[in-house]
Amino acid sequence: MPISYALLADLVGLIHAGIVLFIIAGQAVILLGWALGWRWTRRLAFRFAHLGAIAFVVAQTWLGQLCPLTVWENDLRRLAHQEGVGESFIAYWLNRLLYYQAPHEIFVAAYSAFGALVLVTFLFYPPRRQP
Repeated sequence: MPISYALLADLVGLIHAGIVLFIIAGQAVILLGWALGWRWTRRLAFRFAHLGAIAFVVAQTWLGQLCPLTVWENDLRRLAHQEGVGESFIAYWLNRLLYYQAPHEIFVAAYSAFGALVLVTFLFYPPRRQP
């Protein structure tokens, strides 16, 4: 059975969307957990994974690099000849939800501000080892 580059591109896009959801929803859950006293939102693995994910996004943006998942998905879409009309349903919605056209400085500012929020939350509501 031949490799379906379109399917692989969709899979990479879904993984990418999952990471974005983890970063954004993770911060909302951490803040909610802080307010409501949910102990599980202080788990070391969760908090370090969350901090590491946004730190990676901020660093690659400061360096002017595209996300490796974006590059990989785009390469797979080119191999699948999916440019413009040829994109799948999943590709269409991933593009609408994940990819915005704006000056690079806007992304640097937005990602840096969100990263600062995550760091401040990390410092003032630090992770703890669970018993």
